[in-house]
Amino acid sequence: MYRNMENTISIDEFKKVEIRVGEILSAEPVEGSEKLLRLRVNFGPASAPAVAEALADKEAMAGEGEIRQVVSGISKFFPDRTLLVGKRCAFATNLEVRKIMGLESQAMILATGGEPLPDAPGEFGPLYLFECGAPVGSQAH
Repeated sequence: MYRNMENTISIDEFKKVEIRVGEILSAEPVEGSEKLLRLRVNFGPASAPAVAEALADKEAMAGEGEIRQVVSGISKFFPDRTLLVGKRCAFATNLEVRKIMGLESQAMILATGGEPLPDAPGEFGPLYLFECGAPVGSQAH
């Protein structure tokens, strides 16, 4: 039996979500917030044909492509934010742009975990990012 049948969506609804691999170029704290990090993320070539072309040309993959700003509440899970730099992770990239503390967030990093620990009030379990070795800009399907 499924966990929560109330929140099911059709496969056609799910297909609307664009999930792409992005490489985190920088991670900086957001002034005035203890929770937020401002990530600068390279999503590689801006289109699927460009990704295929770049895969054939390794030098093109090394350069910067479509750079976006992502604002995420993951700071407490990464006290050493430099550990995020260079990671290739999954992002939802076709969400509406959202302003968070005056900053535009142009995608959302995907993660699991980070739930409150039942025996330790105020403490949280680890947060796991969906890291991968796929080329920057690759789209999940």
